[in-house]
Amino acid sequence: MSRDYPNNRERDFDTDDEGPGGQFQGPGRGGAGGGRGAAGRRSRRRKICRFCIDKVDLIDFKDVRLLQNYIPERGKILPRRLSGSCATHQRMLAEAIKRARNIAFLPYVVG
Repeated sequence: MSRDYPNNRERDFDTDDEGPGGQFQGPGRGGAGGGRGAAGRRSRRRKICRFCIDKVDLIDFKDVRLLQNYIPERGKILPRRLSGSCATHQRMLAEAIKRARNIAFLPYVVG
């Protein structure tokens, strides 16, 4: 600690750059909230389900071009937070991908 305090009470209330134990935390480190702090709190635009916009009732497992958009190179099914689809269509999408894999329209794994 580089500051001179008359007593330890003032030192405990100083939350400038030092974390627990008097170590320098650096930018974006420490704090109860974790994350990026005030700079990283910009709101993202919510993704809208593409299937809901097109009013798709059933996702066809034979439509390989559509299903390939939801499978990265690794071969996993993209989660909802990345694909932007709603829960109903995400379940239909996962089921269609699994059916297409079963009859060899899509690969299980790559490599």
